[in-house]
Amino acid sequence: MLNISNNQLNKKVDLKKFKSGKEIFSKEYYKAFNKFLLAAAILGFIVLFLPWTQNITSQGQVTTLTPNQRPQTIQSQIPGRIEEWLVHEGDFVKKGDTILRISEVKSDYFDSRLIERTNEQINAKSSSVNAYSGKVLALERQIAALKNERQLKIQQTRNKLLQSKLKVKSDSIDYEAAKTNTKIAERQFNRTETLQTEGLKAVKDVEEKRLKLQETQAKLISQENKLLASRNNILNAELELSRIGATYTDKISKAQSDMFTAQSSGFDAKAQVSKLENSNSNYKARNSLLFITAPQNGYINKVIKGGIGGTFKEGEDLVGIMPEKYDLAVETYVRPIDLPLLHVGEKVRVQFDGWPAIVFSGWPNVSYGTYGAKVVAIENFISDNGKYRILLAPDNKDQTWPTAIRVGSGARTIALLEDVPIWFELWRQLNSFPPNYYQPAGNNKGDKSDKK
Repeated sequence: MLNISNNQLNKKVDLKKFKSGKEIFSKEYYKAFNKFLLAAAILGFIVLFLPWTQNITSQGQVTTLTPNQRPQTIQSQIPGRIEEWLVHEGDFVKKGDTILRISEVKSDYFDSRLIERTNEQINAKSSSVNAYSGKVLALERQIAALKNERQLKIQQTRNKLLQSKLKVKSDSIDYEAAKTNTKIAERQFNRTETLQTEGLKAVKDVEEKRLKLQETQAKLISQENKLLASRNNILNAELELSRIGATYTDKISKAQSDMFTAQSSGFDAKAQVSKLENSNSNYKARNSLLFITAPQNGYINKVIKGGIGGTFKEGEDLVGIMPEKYDLAVETYVRPIDLPLLHVGEKVRVQFDGWPAIVFSGWPNVSYGTYGAKVVAIENFISDNGKYRILLAPDNKDQTWPTAIRVGSGARTIALLEDVPIWFELWRQLNSFPPNYYQPAGNNKGDKSDKK
């Protein structure tokens, strides 16, 4: 009976008076069951006060500790066509071993003598550079010769100018002397003519004086012409100085212009030589890229671009390789609400796929269900799945991780936090509260005794 009525018959009527009541309430198992329920209730109440370690569980996968140890794909830096495979899947290769050989697919690189022809172009352009250098030197010598010749011409003309000035002085003196002689001859002629009129001189004497006067007048005119010619020579010398300066300036400027043009052409030829040398180096490097080599020691995982004769673009994945040596790690993801509870150096338990928590005797390296790890890195930016990535490394103070673990296999992680009563943990789980927030105490972040 449920005894849910306000009029309870068991309080008003003694059920043991009835035959059925006597058979039910007098049974021994009923009393034992009541004792069992009472003991279970007491035990359950005691269990609620037992300690429980709070934890953060999450799913992850096995990876490597450093980026250069993780599986990678090998690409080609240039587009090409597959000609020959030199390895098989699962083969071990060393760094620098050739994996496959490819050929060019661009028409610009089909010439088998491309490098040789480029070297010929470099030699020709280098000769052109040397020729321009020689032309520049010749023009420099020509400019120096023109400057020296201009200096000599100017000095010569200056000497002529000085001679002309001195000649003007000399002719001026002669002209003044001629003027004096002319005046004397005029006075003598006038005096003789006067004496002849008075009858003191003969007509012959007058005629001689007249002839003398004409001669002195002719000399005066001649000296005046010489003086004017000397002054004209001064003007000619000055004009010659100006003409020499202009003429040689024009010649020197033209030679300098030719020199600068030669220098410019030489610089252009040098630039072309550098460009050709750069192209030559690129061609040599491109030829070396026709052989795809292993970047490090490892095992060929999978041929992505198989077959012979297939073409591919630059940067396209061709083959996968797994490094020979690597340090295992586990990457796992935690909810943002649990992120403040994890710290670098925190100890975490890891359960790998294929290594159950139940110990199987006789199986190698499965005497431990979970293995120790510690937090080495916590991502500061949320991942695409809405959680934060945590990187775990093996705990050197714990059991060594199984050697048969492969990169990419699954793992389940358990981060142990504080110890709380079971009733508190049940209450927290029912209310969806986060675990207790705490900060590790001391320098040893992984020691639980320091955290508590």
